[in-house]
Amino acid sequence: MILGLDKTERDRLAVIDSDGNKLTYGEIVDFAKQLRDSLPQRTLCFMLVENTVECAKWVMAALASERLVPLILSLRTERVQLQELIDTYQPEYVFSPSEQLKPTGYGPCPLHEDLSHLLPTSGSTGSPKLVRHKYENIEASALNISTFFELKPSDRPLLVLPLFYTMGLSVMFSHCRVGATVLLTNRNMTDGEFWNFFKRERATSFTGVPYSFHILNLLRFFRMDLPDLELLTQGGGKMPAELNRKFAEFCRKRGMRWIATYGQSECTARMAYLPAKWACSKVGSIGIAVPNGELSLLDSDGNTITGCHIKGEMCYRGRNVTMGYAQKREDLILGDVNKGFIRTGDLAYRDEDGCYYVVGRLGRFLKLFGLRISLDECEQIVESIVGTDCACVGTDEKMIVYIVDKQMAERVKNALIEKTQLVATAFEIRVINMIPKNDTGKKMYQVLAES
Repeated sequence: MILGLDKTERDRLAVIDSDGNKLTYGEIVDFAKQLRDSLPQRTLCFMLVENTVECAKWVMAALASERLVPLILSLRTERVQLQELIDTYQPEYVFSPSEQLKPTGYGPCPLHEDLSHLLPTSGSTGSPKLVRHKYENIEASALNISTFFELKPSDRPLLVLPLFYTMGLSVMFSHCRVGATVLLTNRNMTDGEFWNFFKRERATSFTGVPYSFHILNLLRFFRMDLPDLELLTQGGGKMPAELNRKFAEFCRKRGMRWIATYGQSECTARMAYLPAKWACSKVGSIGIAVPNGELSLLDSDGNTITGCHIKGEMCYRGRNVTMGYAQKREDLILGDVNKGFIRTGDLAYRDEDGCYYVVGRLGRFLKLFGLRISLDECEQIVESIVGTDCACVGTDEKMIVYIVDKQMAERVKNALIEKTQLVATAFEIRVINMIPKNDTGKKMYQVLAES
């Protein structure tokens, strides 16, 4: 069974949530067998989840059964977006905590035998483009992560990142592989019960995105008494250097580990990590490739860059590279088009120690508060809902949205907040006289980025 779930002691706790619910490894295994026996063939299922024991049981059992192939989505996915995805992929079932496994009226569709699950590519903008994962990706990612984090059965990671997010899933996979107990919560970090749960269950590690650590900083985290905490890990986009340094120095002084990571859903989460020994001296670096993986740089002609401090497109090779994308139901039968290799679209260089530094993006994506957001799709949202021309650029800290009508500014921001479910501070609206375009009518983003 995947991740050796059936090899772990049956009575060992796999998950505890902040409502006091508990799930053992034996219960996951039994439910996986129940699904396998009750479903006559492999079939597509949409899973609308939140961070509870019930949802964790369904996600893990579905994967272990190899009968349900889930598209894992937020329970709060906007109804219109969900319906568009249902219309496109026609799943046989939709799971939600309230209705459990509900038939849709669609029949099963052809699925590749290796296809394990699907995740959206672009945050919550509702794109039908999905990443196709295979069972080998789950195993490889769990092995890589459990190796460089040195995970052990006694670990008790606090998982606040959502299960529908690639990094949240990776925490679950890697810790289940070693038989650890995941502490799962839906609660906000500003909620006192969040911290009661943290202390009561003696959390040993915490994984967050840059926004998570912004909140911890505001909450005076550095003065808290958390004697069981051993490891802080960060991913989900670039973190401001000073905040990164503050947490790295804190961990160094407390005898804890601070490990920054880099990854993409296309590689089943993590592809690189900065070893704790370099946490303070190489702030801003994504570090080295995960165990069993390989990073490289290519120049504009596709030649491998071997020297130091020479920028190129960062590439990754490893068994955790996913099968490719799906944009319609018929794509779910496709095989592995990536063959273990991917061009990340990130511009980077390598230092003398072999540590990589990402300096920009070749593609039109940002990572805002840990979610990968398509700039092009955000433009489509504004143009279709508000009806005004716009151009989106920015960094992983903020999206800059250029429009030409000042009166539309508030409507544009509200539309983006509603569709992406990000906070208002993720967007800055700027009004200009005209959107710069070339002779063929294409927007000149470089002009805006340099303004």
